[in-house]
Amino acid sequence: MNHYDVDLDVVINALEDKKAKDISAIDIHELTTIAHYFIIASGTSVPHIKAIADNVKEKLSEKNIRPLREEGYNAARWILQDYGDIVVHIFHEEDREYYSLERLWQDGKPVSL
Repeated sequence: MNHYDVDLDVVINALEDKKAKDISAIDIHELTTIAHYFIIASGTSVPHIKAIADNVKEKLSEKNIRPLREEGYNAARWILQDYGDIVVHIFHEEDREYYSLERLWQDGKPVSL
């Protein structure tokens, strides 16, 4: 399995396992070549955000999938995990509202979860 075989359900379940809030997914493949999907979720504190990110990484690691890149882990206000076709964004609630990725990518197609 390569980084382009990531199952959305595995990521969503990993987020839900750690009680991530306001999970959404946007299909952006018709707008850009950087990814097929953005998955966006929120946490309530730095430890919560790190636990969510760690769980996503652990669940995908069980399927021999590692992130191509991970950014923001130390500060844990916005952690980005790049799995090729899927990019996971885990925000602190305040930062999510500030950066408003859903608004920036509003031309993408919302994915029913």
